[in-house]
Amino acid sequence: MFDHLFHMHTECLLCWGGGLVALIGIGVFLFIRFTSSKPNLTRYDDEKTFIDPQSGKRLPFPSILSAPTLYLSIIVPSYNEEERLPIMLDETLEYMKERQDKDSDFSFEIIVVDDGSKDKTSQVALQYSEKHGTEKIRVLTLVKNRGKGGAVRLGMLSARGKLLLFADADAATKISDLIRLEDAVHKDAPNKDDMAVCCGSRAHLQDKAVAERTLVRNFLMHGFHFVVWFLCVRGIRDTQCGFKLLTRTAATRIFYSLHVDRWAFDVELLYIAQQLKMSISEVSVNWQEIDGSKMVPLFSWIQMAKDLVLISLRYASGGWRIEDVPS
Repeated sequence: MFDHLFHMHTECLLCWGGGLVALIGIGVFLFIRFTSSKPNLTRYDDEKTFIDPQSGKRLPFPSILSAPTLYLSIIVPSYNEEERLPIMLDETLEYMKERQDKDSDFSFEIIVVDDGSKDKTSQVALQYSEKHGTEKIRVLTLVKNRGKGGAVRLGMLSARGKLLLFADADAATKISDLIRLEDAVHKDAPNKDDMAVCCGSRAHLQDKAVAERTLVRNFLMHGFHFVVWFLCVRGIRDTQCGFKLLTRTAATRIFYSLHVDRWAFDVELLYIAQQLKMSISEVSVNWQEIDGSKMVPLFSWIQMAKDLVLISLRYASGGWRIEDVPS
């Protein structure tokens, strides 16, 4: 009889335990589902315009919903980059001039997005805008820091190019590798409205990086890659390289739906692209480590891990969805 009572008691505990786990699971699901927000597309009035240093006037940014008027837009998210930005802009402008000398139809713009910097990033960028004109360089100064994803989003939504590249302000990736991404995109998206994304990739440098990094950094790197593969994006070896080229239609669909404002935005970008069955390619690029990274190793990794879990859970629960583009 004692055994019988013991088994009954154990079964009751298991039932209660299972019920409690199920209740907690439902609670978490409902919390994630109903606390999820829409993409942050809000812009302060000053973020809707750019300064023409030559005239001193503020002029309105165009919309990505308008027809393209240039071949290429380069979006440069920048936070406290007064020292590294000039090197990147000098290299980029030199390469753009070479392209224009070879092809008179080649046209471009650079949009420097100052993500609420505390230094003179905007002033430095405006000097280039004054020298080269606002047809070539425009500065989008955000009222407050949004994060790299938020900065890239607003830059993309303000661009005029048929193709849109975002590139880091540290010039870690050689701008001359752009042509390789262009070739891949033209191959994948031969028609005007085709959607394609090409990722610059450092995967071929991984063996060297593993040899030079500490054990802790290697553990975090491999752990991050596993979580990305397990929860969000498969088939892309390097999701985080800050050098990606998109067709205008792809950028429009993606950045009207992008929720993540911080470091993990690249993963959501590729998640959306895969869900929409876009053509996604990966091309090796020349890359070098540049001093002055804004990532705080442990804190940034924890934040990224949290964002990866939320990307997976919020899309799965319906809290986030791929938004329709405004007409």
